[in-house]
Order: sequence, then C-alpha cells, then structure tokens
Amino acid sequence: MRSLNRRKKLLLLTVGMGVVFFGIYGLGILIPEEWVAGSFLSARQPPSLAHPFGTDALGRDLLLRTLKGLSVSTTVGLIASGVSAVIALLVGIAAATGSRWMDGAISWLIDLVMGVPHTILIILISFAMGRGLKGLLVGIAATHWCSLARLIRGEVLQLRSQQYVAVSRKLGKSSGWILIYHLLPHLLPQFFVGLVLMFPHAILHEAAISFLGFGLPPEQPAIGIILSESMGYLSAGLWWPAVLPGLTLVLLVLLVDNLGEQLQSLFDPSSAQE
Repeated sequence: MRSLNRRKKLLLLTVGMGVVFFGIYGLGILIPEEWVAGSFLSARQPPSLAHPFGTDALGRDLLLRTLKGLSVSTTVGLIASGVSAVIALLVGIAAATGSRWMDGAISWLIDLVMGVPHTILIILISFAMGRGLKGLLVGIAATHWCSLARLIRGEVLQLRSQQYVAVSRKLGKSSGWILIYHLLPHLLPQFFVGLVLMFPHAILHEAAISFLGFGLPPEQPAIGIILSESMGYLSAGLWWPAVLPGLTLVLLVLLVDNLGEQLQSLFDPSSAQE
C-alpha cells in the first residue's frame, strides 16, 4: 500500500479535528435545559464519576454547563469571526482595487483600529450598544478584521501585477470578471484560513468580556460567565469550577488554532508533492 503523503495526512488530521470540534459543539446544543438545573442537595461537590467536573454552588453539573457554555461561546465566536472575515475580504479588495485616496483611508483606519487594544475597544463598543449579545457581536466583529484585510490587500496587489491579468484586460474583460475569475480563486484559501485562525481570538475575547461583565447576561451558560461565578469560591477551596471549565476552553482554542495551521499547510502549494 502506498504511504500517505504529507497533504493526505494533513487532510485526515484536519477532518479529525473538525469532527471533534463540531462534536463538542453539537453536544452542547443537544443538552436540554433541565439537565443543567440546580439542586442544593448536590451543591459544591468535587469531581466524581457522577459529576466529572463537580458541581457549582447551586448544584449544577459543571461538565454539562461547560459543554453548554462552549456551544454558546462557539456560536458567538463563529458569527463574529465570520462577519469580521467578510469585512476583511471586502475591505482588502476595496483598498487594493480602489483609488489611491481610498487605499490611504483604509490603511489609516486599519492602523487606527490595530493601535487600540481589542479588549478595550470591544468593551467600549459593547457598553455603547447597551452590552448584551448584540454589543458583544458587533464589538468582536468590528475589531478582528484588520490583519486579514491587510493580508488580502497585499495579495490582491500582487495578483493585479500578474501577466494573465494584464492579458485579460487587453482582451476587454471587465474588472468584475477579473475579480471573480482571477482574484477570488486565489483569495478564498486565504479567507478560509484567516476565518479559522480568527475564531480562537473571537472566542477568547467573548469569554474575557463576559467574565468582566460587559458581554453575555449572567443567566447565559457561557464559559466567561462560569469562570466569573467561580472566582468568589476559590478562596473557599472550590478549585474545580474555575480550573476545569477554563482548561476545557483552552484546549478547544488550541484545537481550533491547530486546525487553522493545518489548513494553512494544506492550502500551501509547496506541500502538495511531499
């Protein structure tokens, strides 16, 4: 049997990590609300076979709450990073194909947004929009597009100087035709890799803003809310409400970040024949 080359191995690894990620996401969605209801009779129990993550001060199973919270945080991260990636694609193309003043204005805007720490900017936007889910989504989407937009802008400028683009222009092809048939096929891999790599930042910022009280409401089972609630019990020796959900969030973020790196290697033409 012929051994797998590097690209096939990367493809299998990418599919495997994608299955794990969407499996965790699906489990969180399928858990009914009554399963995470509180019971004071089982409050503050340490990790055991019945409750692998233990229970919190209200007697709620922390493993189920963590899975439920991961699905909520993942939904917020997916929506926010998806919108941000689309903004980056449109802005990057507009900067590279527009007039000189438009390119300068967009470059100035990118430098301005990147010059302010994301957490502070998200808090300001979320507070201005009344906090909650809407403010959180707008804040994350409005602050995570800059790096990808700059990358796409540079890619478009490089593609516009290629000979086949100049030939298409001489043959009378419109700018829209060149964009669809020459530019977008080269930009889509960058777009998808940037989207996947943007997601860990979005979910971590969602957890941080919710932890600080400017994100999702307290009744929402998000990871940031769970960690915020657990801070008041650390001094009493209840380490599991903070450590285990937080560690699960870190592992999920590392999984998605690794998935993005594998996709980047998968789309790299230099690894095609390895």
